[in-house]
Amino acid sequence: MHLFSFLKSVKTEMHRVVWPTAKENRRDTSIVISLTIFFVIFFALIDWIIQHGMLAFVK
Repeated sequence: MHLFSFLKSVKTEMHRVVWPTAKENRRDTSIVISLTIFFVIFFALIDWIIQHGMLAFVK
């Protein structure tokens, strides 16, 4: 019996949710992709600098 009560409350809550529009989804997705690319490049550059610094230090 508790399961049906739970599912009814889930349905009620799902109707209260304010879902983002397609425009908001595109904007947020482009922000996430842009930041991901930025941080990949940033950390690759830091890794390259550290790697070459360590190689110069060892030689």
